[in-house]
Formats: sequence, C-alpha cells, structure tokens
Amino acid sequence: MPLIALIRHGENDYVKKGRLAGRLPGVHLNDTGRQQALLLAEKLAGVPFKAIYSSPLERCMETAQPLAEALKLEILSRQGLIESNYGEWQGQKIKGLSRLKAWKTVQHNPSRMRFPGGENFAETQLRIVQEIETIAGMHQEKDVVACFSHADPIRLAAAFYIGQPLDLFQRLVVSPASVTALHISEAGCRLLALNYDFSFLQGIS
Repeated sequence: MPLIALIRHGENDYVKKGRLAGRLPGVHLNDTGRQQALLLAEKLAGVPFKAIYSSPLERCMETAQPLAEALKLEILSRQGLIESNYGEWQGQKIKGLSRLKAWKTVQHNPSRMRFPGGENFAETQLRIVQEIETIAGMHQEKDVVACFSHADPIRLAAAFYIGQPLDLFQRLVVSPASVTALHISEAGCRLLALNYDFSFLQGIS
C-alpha cells in the first residue's frame, strides 16, 4: 500500500489572527500562505505523486494548486479530508475560547469533548482514518499520494497510526504548509515524517 503525504494548508488570516475557521466558506490563503504553497510545489515537484487529493475547503485547494500545476495532476476533492466540525465555535477567537471551561477539556481530555453543534474528536479521527484507508486502497504499494487537509485531522490520523491515545494527540504539532508522511502496508504503518515544515526552514513563517 502507498506512502501518504498529509499536507496542511498554508496560512490564512484566521490562522494569523488566532480565529477558529472550521468549515466556514470563503477562507482563502493570505500572502504568506500563497508563498508557502509555491514553496511546497518547488520542494515537492520531484516527488512522483500518483494523485493529489484535497479537502474541499478553499484554503486546502489553493495550497494544492501550485503542486498540481507543476505535476500536471488534477486535484481530487475528498469530503473525508475536511476540517473538524467545530459547530458553534467556528469563527470565534481562540483567545476568547481559551477562557471557557470546555477549553481545558479540549487541551487535556479531548476524548470527552464534543463541540457544541459539531463533532467530537473520536468522530473526526474515525472519519480521517477511514478516508486515508479508502485512498490507500485505491493505490499500489509503491505509489505516493498527497492529501491536503487540516491540523486536527492530520494530528488525529498520526496519533491513530502510531498507537497514541486520543487524549495525547494535542502533543503533536502540525504547522501550516507542513508535511506528515505515513507508509501504510499490510504489516502496519510507519510514521516517516511529522510536521516537516519547508516554510520554517526558508524563514517564511
């Protein structure tokens, strides 16, 4: 089964200003995010990707676009790669949310947290893992595929595949425009890279 490159979208003004974008439509990359997307395309253009999949949200599709153009591949939208459903919390400032009692649950006992009107973390993890398994099953053992997604789904996927308890997934870091790589096989899964951040190395972020 293939190597899966899980790539977080680039920076947008919600990330920059500390707001929880969630699934809000119309959240686009800012100038830094567009630079990050171009850098990703430059660094990854030599990788023999067989396919590029993306969350349908604009910030992911825009991050994937330069790489897709460089490799002359179509971006295939996949609902299973979409951001967590934060319900009533989406669009709000993280600084304000951090004052809520529920924020402590999010950070320290996330398995018990359901976002008001949205998902819980277990549902997000199940969804992203099922999507990765579906995509993996569509490809050959030596294929390499790119999946553009969001921070929490990527962290939850990484936690699942390395056997990390759900309540500890917040210890993992997935920065904008970073790459997390998983090699999935019948024998198991290996985490090859976590949060490999080209932007940081280039001084963009």
